[in-house]
Amino acid sequence: MGLLEYQASETSEGYNLFYPHNQGTVFLLDNCGEIVNSWNDVVYRPGNAVKLHTDGNLYICKGRGSGSNDNIHAGGGGELLDVVDWDNNLIWRFVYNDSLKRMHHDIAVMPNGNALILAWELKTEAESIAAGRDTSLLDDNELWPEHIVEVAPDGVGGGMIVWEWHAWDHLIQDFDSTKANYGVVADHPELINLNYGLNGTADWLHANAIDFNPYYNQILISIPTFSEVWIIDHSTTTAQAASHSGGFSGKGGDLLYRWGNPAAYNRGTATNRKLNYQHDAHWVDLGLDANDPDFLKIAVFNNRIGADYSTANIFAPLFVDYESNYPLMADSTYGPVDHDWTYTAPTPQDMYSNILSSVQRLPNGNTLISAGRPGYSFELNSAEEIVWAYLNPMNGGNPLTQGDTPPALGANLHFSMKRYAPDHPAFAGKDLTPNGYIEFNPDTTYCDRLVDIKYFPNDLVIKAFPNPSTDFIQVVLEGSNSSKIDLEVFNVLGQSVFTSNLEGNKATLLDVRTWNNGLYYLRIGGRNTVKLVVQH
Repeated sequence: MGLLEYQASETSEGYNLFYPHNQGTVFLLDNCGEIVNSWNDVVYRPGNAVKLHTDGNLYICKGRGSGSNDNIHAGGGGELLDVVDWDNNLIWRFVYNDSLKRMHHDIAVMPNGNALILAWELKTEAESIAAGRDTSLLDDNELWPEHIVEVAPDGVGGGMIVWEWHAWDHLIQDFDSTKANYGVVADHPELINLNYGLNGTADWLHANAIDFNPYYNQILISIPTFSEVWIIDHSTTTAQAASHSGGFSGKGGDLLYRWGNPAAYNRGTATNRKLNYQHDAHWVDLGLDANDPDFLKIAVFNNRIGADYSTANIFAPLFVDYESNYPLMADSTYGPVDHDWTYTAPTPQDMYSNILSSVQRLPNGNTLISAGRPGYSFELNSAEEIVWAYLNPMNGGNPLTQGDTPPALGANLHFSMKRYAPDHPAFAGKDLTPNGYIEFNPDTTYCDRLVDIKYFPNDLVIKAFPNPSTDFIQVVLEGSNSSKIDLEVFNVLGQSVFTSNLEGNKATLLDVRTWNNGLYYLRIGGRNTVKLVVQH
C-alpha cells in the first residue's frame, strides 16, 4: 500500500492532493508518497471536494454524513465550506445546510476566490406534481433538484451568496398537459425533462461535479443520473439565470450545451450514449497552457461505461460561436460524435469504480487517474504505461501498517486525487519538506528502489529478457568494456533475493524458477534500473 510504482524520469512532477473518506484530514503528498502538508479537522469529514487556490488557501467541503441533515441525505452530502490557509487557520466559513437545502459533492473555485457550490433544494410532493412530475416517480414523496450558489467571503469570516441558478427554473415535461411547462421534449434540448432519470428517488439529478471556465464565463455540471454533462452561462444576473433570456449567450439560465446521452432530451437511444454515471467532469486546464492540444477539452471518469469496468475519457465540444452558443450536429444532437481519447485498462476489469473517481491530464502529456472506490491512483505516460501508482493506505479512515493486508474494496475510498505542479502559485514561499507517511512503519527506502534509471550517464543500456519470465532471465549491460559491476535483485518487500556480478557485454543468467510470482527490482552498480516480472 502507499507508493507502489514510481518511474521518476517519466512522471509529471508535483504534489498530490486528496481527502480520504471516513476521516478529517486533507493530505498533500509528494510523488514518493510522503506528506508535505496536511490540514486536520477532528469534527468534520469529506463532503466531498477539496481545491487548492492560487493564493495558497485551501477550499474544503465538509460534512458529518447522515448526521449533517436528517431531511436531505444522499451520497456526497456536505454541510459547509471551510477556506483555510497553509497552516490550517480558518479564513472564512460558509454553512449551507438546513431543512430546505444542502450543499453536496463538489465546488469550483473562481479566480477571484469566490466558490460555486452544488446544492440540493427541497421540492414537496405538491410542488413536484404541480410542475408535472409523473406521480409514479415520487418514491420519496418529494424531490431534491439541483441548484448552484456563488459564494463570496463577507469580510467578517463568513460568506454571502452573490449569484444563483436553479434547475427547477428550466424544466419541460410531456406527462401532464395541464401544466405550463408541458411540451415536446425533443423540441427543447435547452430544457430539463422532469421525468427523465434512473428512478423515482428524491435525489433525482445527483450532480457530482462542477467546474468554471473563466475564458467563456461558463459553468460545467456533471449529471450522472442523466449520463450527461451540462454547460450554463454565468454571465447572467440571478434574475436572468432564472429565465430563458439574458446574459452573453442570450439564453438566460437554459442549457447551452449537453452531451453524453441524447436520449435524455429524446433525440437518441441507448446506443448513442457516450457517458454512464460519470464523475469529475471538468475543462482540461489545471497546470496546462493554451498551446496544449487538450486545453479546454472536457475530461471525465466514465464510471459505469461497462457492467464491470470504467474508462477515462477526453472529448471536445463542437465550436463555440461568438455568442457562446454550441451548434447542433446534422442529426440534431450536440457534438462531438465520440470521445477524442479513451483509456481502458488492458484487462478492462482492472479499472472499475462504480462511484467517485477522477482523471487529470498533466502538463507533460501524462494522465493521472484515480479509481475512488478501490482507493487506487495511477499515472499513465503517452504510451499508456503506468509510471506512478499509489494505494490509499487507510481502512475506514484509520492508517494501516505497511506490510498489512491491503484494505478491502471500499474501505479506503476517496473522492478524487489532483496533482499540482511544483511551480503552482500556491506553493510560493511554502515549506514542502517531506514529513513522514500516512501509513505506519513505512519503508523509507522504497521510493529510491522504485526510481527507474534505464540509461547510465555514459549511455550504457541495461537489457533484461524475456521479461516477464517463467524460468530464466538474461541480464546484459551493453556498451561496457569495464570490469565487473555489482548486480542485486530485490523483491517488493525490499529483501535481496539474488546477488552477483555483471560484466560488460556478457549475459548474467537469473534462475527464477523457484521465485514467487510478482515484481522484482534490478539494481546495478548501486543504482536502480529495470523491473522484472516473474509469472509462472
